[in-house]
Amino acid sequence: MKKFMTTGEMKRRVLVVDDEVINRELLGAMLSQTFDIAFASNGKEAMEALTAPEADYSLILLDLLMPIMNGFEVIEQCQSDEHLRQIPIIVMTSEKSAEVRSIRMGAADFITKPYDMPEVILARCERIIELSEGKSIIRSTERDKVSGLYTRGYFFAYLQRLITRINTPMDALVLNIDRFHLVNELFGREEGDTVLSNFGQLIAELLNDIHGIACRSESDTFFIFCERQDSYDDMIESLQEKLSDLTKARALRLRAGIYSCENESDHPEAWFSRAKAACDRIRGQYGSLTARYSNELYERTVFHERLIGDVQEAIDRHHLVVYFQPKYRIQGDRPVLGSAEALIRWIHPELGFISPGEFIPLFENNGLIRKVDHFVWREAAAQVKRWRDQYGITIPVSVNVSRVDIFDPELEQKLCYILEESALEPDDMMLEITESAYSDSADGSVEVVNRLRDRGFKIEMDDFGSGYSSLNMLTEIPFDVLKLDMQFIRRMLLDDKSLRLVELIMDIARYLEIPVIAEGVEEIEQLNKLKEMGCDIVQGYYFSPPLPADRFSGLIEKECQNRREEHDND
Repeated sequence: MKKFMTTGEMKRRVLVVDDEVINRELLGAMLSQTFDIAFASNGKEAMEALTAPEADYSLILLDLLMPIMNGFEVIEQCQSDEHLRQIPIIVMTSEKSAEVRSIRMGAADFITKPYDMPEVILARCERIIELSEGKSIIRSTERDKVSGLYTRGYFFAYLQRLITRINTPMDALVLNIDRFHLVNELFGREEGDTVLSNFGQLIAELLNDIHGIACRSESDTFFIFCERQDSYDDMIESLQEKLSDLTKARALRLRAGIYSCENESDHPEAWFSRAKAACDRIRGQYGSLTARYSNELYERTVFHERLIGDVQEAIDRHHLVVYFQPKYRIQGDRPVLGSAEALIRWIHPELGFISPGEFIPLFENNGLIRKVDHFVWREAAAQVKRWRDQYGITIPVSVNVSRVDIFDPELEQKLCYILEESALEPDDMMLEITESAYSDSADGSVEVVNRLRDRGFKIEMDDFGSGYSSLNMLTEIPFDVLKLDMQFIRRMLLDDKSLRLVELIMDIARYLEIPVIAEGVEEIEQLNKLKEMGCDIVQGYYFSPPLPADRFSGLIEKECQNRREEHDND
């Protein structure tokens, strides 16, 4: 038999509780070579010993029939205390009915009186302590330290055993807290852990009602396996309200993906993968809190996998094409073509035209956007050089720098190398960084942007007004050009409030001495109003949609012609 204690180990401490002196002496003699033995003559003394500050017991040997406080009362009090409940109890009795009752109350085992088999008693004590310590180790590792829910590994292990005994329809839920990183960045990791701990408690309280188990899968993502509900909307809305009360970061939003577990042949991880796909589908859709996995979503997932698999071939074979949308300076006698924005288009040989709204968010989520952006930068720089060589003028091009690029340690090196390849200056390739990229990691973004500006690059804040902290960003984040989100332009002539908001932004930009680009201009009335407000540059379908390079060349030729005519007239 395996020995419980090795040389040099501290002895485990055992509390023997019995009102008979002879019984205490017998048990002490049997166990003292293996354990450190303490004694109590009744239940009251036992509870005093167990609750003493220095108490550290591995086992309780408990007589049931004692004066003052009997053994059943000791078991009851121990079971009501979270710490004492972890100490195993072996009851000592000669009554069969007492054995059954004590086991049902929470005792781990029993020893029958009289004590005539010392080796058996010692072995049972060793076994119970070993089992208890094994359970303690499991308890310490099965729970996520922050949320108090299961860890992902234990969650799936228990789930695998659970599904063999279930006869009711079940659902897999994935809950995600959007923009949770803002809590850590704005208020510190300790505050973030507090929010996660409290949110984990909210989920734990739900489990009794929905008969489920839950885990924290990633930093801000939770899995729930529960009995199928007719609707989860009320539950998620309630959690959303409570989540908002847990933190000062009001931008946090809860979203949930749901998969109905129909196919028992699938591994449970596949269920949660599908629920996560449904959850990811409503990222950024602020009117939706829940989404169910469906055949449509399955087809969409397959489609996305196809795009991921085809992106390298699209780059190599130029199925990805860079289009250019002109930007016109409007504060003058005529609109002047001054620059352009590079926009990516995908002409798939089998699937046809693929909307950027389909593949760009996909690639931003999986990191492939870095590869696509690098392709666009090189193509745009090369085209600027070709136009300069052909027409003798430089049309600077703005290129997108995604939130993924911001964290690329080689970003500056890559951009500078591309400029060297085409013999361009930093002024010839402006960098658009979205407001959301700033807000996702403000401190890190500011550091990167400052380094790029030191290199001579001009930074455009793209989609200004589409996020949460715009006005605050104007004073804290370095940039050279403010690009007004097209939603402002579309609404500004529809109501006075929207118009006043655009005027206010123009006033702020003028105060900061920052030029403004308005995108999405489609009507002459919008153009005239923007010019009246003092807007510097516009782009949009009023002048031209995005064009392939050869068609954009026609706009450059027209601009060159206008300049020649103006020169001749002078």
